Amino acid sequence: MRMEAIFKPKTLVAPCGEVNRMCIAPTPTISLWGSCSWVVRVHLATYLLVGCGPSGGQIQSREGPPDEGSPSHLTGQETLPPSGEAWVIFGADTVRAEVAGTPEQRERGLMYRETLNPGRGMLFVFPDTQTRSFWMKNTFIPLDIAYLDEDLRIVDIQAMEPQDEDTYPSARPAMFALEVPRGWFEGSGIRVGAQARIVFGPGRS
Repeated sequence: MRMEAIFKPKTLVAPCGEVNRMCIAPTPTISLWGSCSWVVRVHLATYLLVGCGPSGGQIQSREGPPDEGSPSHLTGQETLPPSGEAWVIFGADTVRAEVAGTPEQRERGLMYRETLNPGRGMLFVFPDTQTRSFWMKNTFIPLDIAYLDEDLRIVDIQAMEPQDEDTYPSARPAMFALEVPRGWFEGSGIRVGAQARIVFGPGRS
């Protein structure tokens, strides 16, 4: 899938497995620092600050300010969304979204939910780019939907009425759809053409 190659947060990390090569150094380096094991400990300390994510995925440092791919309101205590969620980031504004990545999850969507807090939503991830269409059957919350193309640019935003069984087709082909509480996009100043960034939780890259 195209998205597998797009949405890894940018960060500087040492390659996983490099620790196995840390003691290979010229003799002057070893004599200068006393022992190769001390050099290993220094590099291991670096790994504690930077680290390697699940399956080699990259994780931002737990020290210092958040990486540009992380929501600005989060601290260094939270380096990735929880499993099954994603951060959809529009500059200083972030939606913490559940990920609907399987046909079953996409079919159910936000049906039967009674509430959806501001700043929360659901991100629908599709395997390709084409015209998408949603409806509001058994959905009780008024929603806005943004359709995004494979480059994560919003190509359409529509307001959807609760329990409306008419469809809301995208104005242009899309690979993603983001549902949020009604009015969130307007209140955040986010319009068609806005560029997003996505950071997925563990288990998805």
